[in-house]
Amino acid sequence: MMNNFLPFAIPDIGAEEIAAVVETMKSGWITTGPKTKEFEQTFAAFIGNNVEAIAVNSATSGLHLALEACGIGLNDEVIIPVLTFTATAEVIRYLGAHPVFVDCDLNTLNIDVEQIEQKITPRTKAIIPVHLAGLACDMEAILAIAKKHNLRVIEDAAHALPSKINNTLIGQHKSDVIVYSFYATKTITTGEGGMIVTNDAKIAKRCKTMRLHGIDRDAFDRYTSNKPAWQYDIVAPGYKYNLSDIASSIGIVQLSKVDLFHEQRSKMAAKYTRELANLSIVLPPQVKNSHTDTHAWHLYIIQLEDTVKLSRDQFIQQMSDNGIGTSVHFIPLHLMSYWKNQYNLTSAQFPQATKYFNRALSLPLYTKMTAADQDKVIGVIKKILT
Repeated sequence: MMNNFLPFAIPDIGAEEIAAVVETMKSGWITTGPKTKEFEQTFAAFIGNNVEAIAVNSATSGLHLALEACGIGLNDEVIIPVLTFTATAEVIRYLGAHPVFVDCDLNTLNIDVEQIEQKITPRTKAIIPVHLAGLACDMEAILAIAKKHNLRVIEDAAHALPSKINNTLIGQHKSDVIVYSFYATKTITTGEGGMIVTNDAKIAKRCKTMRLHGIDRDAFDRYTSNKPAWQYDIVAPGYKYNLSDIASSIGIVQLSKVDLFHEQRSKMAAKYTRELANLSIVLPPQVKNSHTDTHAWHLYIIQLEDTVKLSRDQFIQQMSDNGIGTSVHFIPLHLMSYWKNQYNLTSAQFPQATKYFNRALSLPLYTKMTAADQDKVIGVIKKILT
């Protein structure tokens, strides 16, 4: 790699996060403890609406716990978009259930809401909408379908902090569960980590129990209450999905910066949109109403128009040759060997996602990018396409 290569993403970790980690390490409590409690409480307060927040070691584990707590089991069906990361689907298989894939809407890149009801069968138990790139799904429509068919709704909000639709923050809708990701490239990070959000006390209790081996007592409370720590019961064969205090100490600081980070990402996205508007590119879907909706801008996804003679892969290579890292979000699941073979999926079943994938790529968009970095990206794109 050349010395001036601009990577696709870099986490924005500052002196405050480093100091918080050092403080936690000096405290002697580095696994799930007081900092994780604080992170959960701070995150719940940020979302509002009296939600409960449960910290986990990844959004994947959060989705798994959410599905299990909602009673998803053997041979149940869960509707998901085909245009998503494999984690959205794999957690369904963990429970012996089956994902049912829906094509994307090219106007939003999110699940095509009009196709959802066509996929509902007597075995359908839930819908998992994914807010791709940080653009919120039409939650009112999805929740109406779920209510009509008595289905659970578990939002995959890995990209959606702090997305809004119709003046409502993702996390405040009447979904059963919302799951966020704090992976290294997300809008805030704990390195690895995630958060489950719910208004349902039974779901919250089950997620807490299953998060740590099926123990009937909160991990932190076992070591702070007057009752001996060794006195606990195992009520279910749980998992090991807890988040450490080291990670949580980073998360607390990152959450305090979420509005600043979002402002920076939004300005960068707006600059891309202005500067690339007259090129042979399909720009990312925007919010319908800038007064009531908020795009988190986790990703800035472009699509090459058919008039561009270069293939998407050739374009990515030329970007790389010019010192720019890019990525693709995502390879639709019907093109992945396991999902394709397991469910006999074909590109003809998902024409929108297939069309999108063949011409799509994601540009660098992160808060550690400088104005010069972004100008470099824009300049290289213009050089390739003009």
